[in-house]
Amino acid sequence: MFAFADAVHAFNPLYSVSGFVVGALVGFTGVGGGSLMTPILVLLFGIAPTTAVGTDLLYAAITKSNGTLVHALNGTVDWRITRRLATGSIPATIATLLTLSWLGHKATHAANGLITSALGFALLLTAVAILFRRVILDYISRHLDNLSETRVCWLTITLGVFLGVLVSISSVGAGALGMTILLALYPRTQTVRLVGSDIAHAVPLTFVAGFGHWLLGGVDWLLLFSLLVGSLPGIAIGSHLAARVPDHFLRPVLATMMAAVGVKLSI
Repeated sequence: MFAFADAVHAFNPLYSVSGFVVGALVGFTGVGGGSLMTPILVLLFGIAPTTAVGTDLLYAAITKSNGTLVHALNGTVDWRITRRLATGSIPATIATLLTLSWLGHKATHAANGLITSALGFALLLTAVAILFRRVILDYISRHLDNLSETRVCWLTITLGVFLGVLVSISSVGAGALGMTILLALYPRTQTVRLVGSDIAHAVPLTFVAGFGHWLLGGVDWLLLFSLLVGSLPGIAIGSHLAARVPDHFLRPVLATMMAAVGVKLSI
């Protein structure tokens, strides 16, 4: 009873408001929530980077589980691609978490510094992937044309390793970065199936990474609940109104914001 009363007293409605805004933007643009939520938690609310990343990872696992279910029921998940990504990302995630655990025992400041730098780097990469996706795809397609199935398989696993490390440290990167490379590696696969595969892969990735951060003491459950209270209706409303928002305007604005935040975190 006292624990519940303390939780209600500690509840900060601004977290839910932030969750609603981020959820709406994700619904509008499809840009990953980690690219927006983690910087807000760190820069606006002053939450420790380790806690912000760990909480956001479990937040992503919960919200993307629903998206995976919808895609699976619609038959828009290529489980072969999802398995390839997970083959690389899950071992890389575990190795990264063990490294963070070692750093945490050595010095919490070192772990927070690594996460902050990685977050800035990931935001910059995400901004580039959003702004220059077409240019990147054209460049990659010219250099990866007519790849054998075996080469595509190993490149997908390598992509999974990269995402496992980056997402475990920063909670950013699985959406815009992963999709850009998948579009180049699988040009003959329907985009909706690539999106479904990417979301399906994000669930085990963020769950394992989030669970690891919880074991390291980097998850705030009240914060997680507060974010979900706002984000779930925000995503629903944003998705419903997405057709009325000029995508060619909103995406560059978001990418520019991410780049600015990424620079601030990196310096």
